[in-house]
Amino acid sequence: MKIALDPYMLRAKPLPEIIHLAGDLGYDYIELSPRPDFIPFYVHPRADDDLVAKVASSLKETGIRMASVLPLYRWAGPDEDDRRAAVGYWKRAIEVTAALGCPVMNSEFNGSPEQPDRSEAIFWRSLEELAPWFEREGIALNLEAHPNDFCERNDEAVDLVTAINLPWVNYLYCAPHTFHLDDGVGDVAKMLDYAAPKLRHVHVADSMNHRASSGLRFVVNPAGSTARVHQHLDIGQGDVDWDAFFGGLRRLCFDGIVTACVFGNEERALQSSADILTRIKAELVDPRTDQQTDRRGHSDAADR
Repeated sequence: MKIALDPYMLRAKPLPEIIHLAGDLGYDYIELSPRPDFIPFYVHPRADDDLVAKVASSLKETGIRMASVLPLYRWAGPDEDDRRAAVGYWKRAIEVTAALGCPVMNSEFNGSPEQPDRSEAIFWRSLEELAPWFEREGIALNLEAHPNDFCERNDEAVDLVTAINLPWVNYLYCAPHTFHLDDGVGDVAKMLDYAAPKLRHVHVADSMNHRASSGLRFVVNPAGSTARVHQHLDIGQGDVDWDAFFGGLRRLCFDGIVTACVFGNEERALQSSADILTRIKAELVDPRTDQQTDRRGHSDAADR
C-alpha cells in the first residue's frame, strides 16, 4: 500500500520544496494534483523538460516517489474543440508522468450531468485515442466519479470502468464525495464492496452531508441550485463514516494507493497533513509488517 500526500494546500511553494516537506512530514509518496506552474487545471502542461528534470532530481534526492499524477481536462466534451485540445494536453501529461517514473495517473470523467449520453460518447472517443499512449508508457489510469461530471454515482462509475475492459483502467473512491456518490445515503461499506473488483485508489478527507437538517445545513441561492457544495476536511470535521470506510478497506485487504487530500485547512496545512497521515497509518498499516516501506529500504520491485 502507498500512502501519498496531495500537496494542494502547499501549492504556493516550489514543487522541489514540497517534495522535501512531504518527506519531513513522514510521507513516502506524493500524488501530484494540478498546480499552475506544472500541470494546471484544464490547459496544456507548463512543465518543460528542464523543470521535469529538476523535480525528478528532487525525488531522487529525497527518496520520495510519485504515487500518481492527477490531471483534469475536458476530455468528455461536450465541445469538440475542447475535447481535441484536452487529448493533446493528456498526451503531454502522460509524457511528464513517465519522465517522473510514476506508474499511475488518476482523473475524473468530466463532461456534463445534463448531457450524460453525449458526454459518455465523447469520453469513449478520447479514451480510444489515448489508450495507446498509456500502454506505450506502461501507465495505469484510475478514474473517479466526481460531482458535476457526466458520471457522478459510485455504482455507475464502477460499471463504466468495468465496461472499459482494460486491466490498467480501474476505480478511485473519493471519501469526501461519499454523500454524493449514492445520492445522499452515505453507505460507505456498500459502495466499497461494489467497487472492490476495480478499486485501486482511495482519497481520504472528510466532508459533510449537505442534505442533513431538512436539507438546510447549507443554504445555496437561488433555490433549486444544482451546485455540488462540499469541501475536503480533516477527519472528524464532517460526516463520513470512518469506521465503515477504514473497516471496509481492511475487510477488502486493500493494497492500492491511499491519498491524503485535505484542501480546506490551508492555514494549518502542515499540521493537517501530518495528522491525517497518523490516522491513516493507525487504521491501515500493520505495525508488525509496516507495509509503508521506509524510503531507505525502498526497492523498485515493491512497485511492480
